[in-house]
Amino acid sequence: VMNDKPLAITMGCPASIGPEIILRWFTAEKNRAPHIVVGDLSVLMRCASELDIAAPLHHWQPGESPVAGKLNIWSLSELGESLRWGKPDETTGRAMAGYIMEAVSHINSGNFSGLVTCPISKSSLNGAGYHFPGHTEMLASLCNVDSQVMMMAGKKLRVTLATIHCPLAEVPSLLNQNLLVRIIRTTHRALTADFGIDHPKIAVGGLNPHGGEDGLFGDEEQRIILPAVNAAQAEGINVCGPMPPDTVFFKAARGHFDAVVCMYHDQGLIPFKLLHFEDGVNVTLGLPIIRTSVDHGTAYDIAGQGSADPQSLSAAIELAEQMAEFRNRKKT
Repeated sequence: VMNDKPLAITMGCPASIGPEIILRWFTAEKNRAPHIVVGDLSVLMRCASELDIAAPLHHWQPGESPVAGKLNIWSLSELGESLRWGKPDETTGRAMAGYIMEAVSHINSGNFSGLVTCPISKSSLNGAGYHFPGHTEMLASLCNVDSQVMMMAGKKLRVTLATIHCPLAEVPSLLNQNLLVRIIRTTHRALTADFGIDHPKIAVGGLNPHGGEDGLFGDEEQRIILPAVNAAQAEGINVCGPMPPDTVFFKAARGHFDAVVCMYHDQGLIPFKLLHFEDGVNVTLGLPIIRTSVDHGTAYDIAGQGSADPQSLSAAIELAEQMAEFRNRKKT
């Protein structure tokens, strides 16, 4: 079943590498499905002309079919003249938030099959009056869900995170059994529904060195993590742990597990980026919509200079296409 609806690709911060990676993705990929870029036509024209990227651009409007062979752009701002590469401000922040809100509302009304996001600036999002710690929290709010899970996905390794953007010192106090059971459950559901894996195997990493060594180096494993693993197993989920964090990723990358549930940001992202620095994808689980994202930031220091790498965007688009297809198959 080929999914007949295009994805919405939000341009991210107009002053970032977003416009360049979109143009480079478009000119590098053969046999692209015609997706819709939600962003700014004038910025993309300027970027294409300054960097000498020959991409045929089409000014798309809602209700139209996307034009094959062209980059279809739904243009919601006109910042081409005023924009300074690498210098975000309140105007770029407002534009960036607008792309996301419009894209989500059109996914909810059935016009797009999912969302792929280019990087945004958290500070200019807040400067424009949208008080979210980041993209994911904003999307959760737009979709009316209060809990979402961050997964980083690559061909060799997938990790989900129990805690994300918080100080390391706060991690132990944020962990609890209900949270971990929900993360394991959400990870399991995504692997079956969105990744097409029939009987996924999930590993849960411990928090402490050697997984606590039977309470010698901390008791979170026995007190919180093991009871959560047992509860998830009782629901019929194939999950094991807590496993020593220093060995679990090696096993997962070798194909023993379909995903690793990690206790904190760097525990999951260090091994992940070691393997998937160029082609990793950030996937938001637990939303009613499909959402993938590049796994890098705005890279303001190289914006507009012609050296941005579109591999992560390509991987994010490819994964969103596959997820849409698996979801479609489930419906039919």
